[in-house]
Formats: sequence, structure tokens, C-alpha cells
Amino acid sequence: MGWAAQLLPGLEGRDAARLDALPSIGVPAGETLFRAGDAAQGFAIVLDGRVEVTLTGASGREILLYAIAPGQSCIQTTLALLGDAPYTGDARAVTPCRLVMLPQNLFHSLMEQSEPFRSFVFRAFAARMSELTRLLEQVAFARIEARLARALCDMAQGDMVTATHAELAARIGSAREVVSRHIERLVARGVIATERGRITICDPPALHRLAV
Repeated sequence: MGWAAQLLPGLEGRDAARLDALPSIGVPAGETLFRAGDAAQGFAIVLDGRVEVTLTGASGREILLYAIAPGQSCIQTTLALLGDAPYTGDARAVTPCRLVMLPQNLFHSLMEQSEPFRSFVFRAFAARMSELTRLLEQVAFARIEARLARALCDMAQGDMVTATHAELAARIGSAREVVSRHIERLVARGVIATERGRITICDPPALHRLAV
């Protein structure tokens, strides 16, 4: 079974064959897929790897809007194709990725004719909007310490987080200097320990309490 039938249950065989015939594209880690102001060239679906979409303000501060995991698509691309508008954020592969790119004419044809494809696109759209609403609530209302603790809990692999202060700042919508001060406080309290590009969670229960 091809990837199309797995991701889009109920898709007609002819449509699934059209999608499965599209070549997969390998993208190395660190490569930029699009930048703010670019026009959408097609509708991308990530098959393997992780892509992050960020927004950069006039001050130069960056915030992580959302990440695209295998089997997911990009709401920025959906908006660009449906609204004939340029991208407003930047997308970068943070791991080696493999994706397929649907040409614009195929995307619009499937949106018009295929209910399973439309459902896939709009379910992804709804999920992303929910994520962005939660992000807005966190940035607007949650304390920096709580947002940082929540990010560390979410990113931890075991008791280890691999991230720079700038990456954490982008993830929680704050400035790197502010994040660095809060990390120093957590270190002083024995909640975490740091080394270059790595953070060890020394007291997981305490960190989880701060994340609430």
C-alpha cells in the first residue's frame, strides 16, 4: 500500500495512484523550504523527518509557530494556495526529511473533486489553528517560567534536552536573554543542569510543577 492510501483513507484508487506517482524529495537538515514573502509552489506533505515553521518580528525575535511531523502538511501552504497569498513565516528542516510536493493544479483538482482529500486538508487546518490558539494563550497569559518549564518537559528525551537558549526562546515566544536568566535560576535551584547545547533535568517533579 502506498503512502497516499495510508494517510487518506477512502481516497479513490485513481487519486491514490496519482499521489503515489509523485517523486519523493529528500531535504537535508538545516535547509530552508520557504521564507516569508515567497509564493507557494505546491502542497507539501512530510513523509519522514521534522520541519519547523517560525515567524520573525521586526525586532528580530523569532517564535516557533508549529512543527510538521510525518503524515502532516503545512497550514501556511494551505493558506497560500487557497488565498493566493505569499508565505508569512519561514520553514526549515530540523532533521533530514522526505516529502512529496503536489503541484498547484493537482492540489486544486483534489480539493474540488475528492472529499477524503478535502477532509485531510481541513482536519490539518483545524488542528493547526487549535495549536496556534494555545500558543497565543501561552504567550499572552502564561508566565515565562511556566512556558520554559513546559517546553523543557515537552522536548525532553529521557532527562535530556538538546537545544540552545535561542531555540528555546523561539519555542516559547520570548527573548534569548530572558530565557537565559530563567535557565540560570532553574540551575541555581537544582532543577536543571546545563552544558553547551544540552540541558539535563535533575528534578523532573519540580519541573513538572513549574509547567502547570
